[in-house]
Amino acid sequence: MSPVTTPQEPPDRIRYHAVRLVLKAVTSAYVRTSVVDAERIPPDGPYIICFNHPSWLDPVFFAAYWPDRDRDLYIFGPREQDMSTGVRNHIIIWTRRGVPFKPHAQDVVDVTRRAVAVLRSGGCLAIAGEGRLSDHEGRILPLETGLAHFARMAGAPILPVAIIGSRWISFGSRVTLRVGQAMHPDDFGRGKPGARAMTDAVEAELAGLLASVEDRDPPGWFGRTISEAFNERPWLEDADGEAEAG
Repeated sequence: MSPVTTPQEPPDRIRYHAVRLVLKAVTSAYVRTSVVDAERIPPDGPYIICFNHPSWLDPVFFAAYWPDRDRDLYIFGPREQDMSTGVRNHIIIWTRRGVPFKPHAQDVVDVTRRAVAVLRSGGCLAIAGEGRLSDHEGRILPLETGLAHFARMAGAPILPVAIIGSRWISFGSRVTLRVGQAMHPDDFGRGKPGARAMTDAVEAELAGLLASVEDRDPPGWFGRTISEAFNERPWLEDADGEAEAG
């Protein structure tokens, strides 16, 4: 069975909703999760969710709590070499809600085709626009322009959504999905300048949603252990190693 859903291969909704119920039950026993300004979700048609990425758990919270039941939700990822690793990736692939990609230039055509096919079938595609985990929960990294190209090709708006509280989770802590204003590619120019302008506007909207968010101190031992299990940041470890070597 292919891990990528296309209009010719409808998603396995039974699996997805079963997983959604399990994820919601498990996470709600540990953290409180809410969606703010859900009325900003486009009322019809496909759309792209662009979210900040403080934790590998972010797709789990979207899968469990995103309130749009009218359109199928897909996650952009995981990388093809990571498809067989990690519980989160197994869930995404098993429910056939992933759009895997190779982080190389030669995959641009294929991954664009897969992403646009999801949108043209009426789905919703969630993308971590930063392209990597962010090191600070209240700060947005520069966004990749690829999502603007997806939006233009599919004629779909981009909906900025800030996820807050997933970097450090502990018993009783709160995770919030804060919805911003949707932006349509028709409101921006065409070509690379238009894609850049749309990406900058989405980035500014996300920065505004995160403006009042400050990095929290790590929780106690148990909460920190759980959080770090889903937040490996090898680039920080490499930097520390280089600093010590120097």
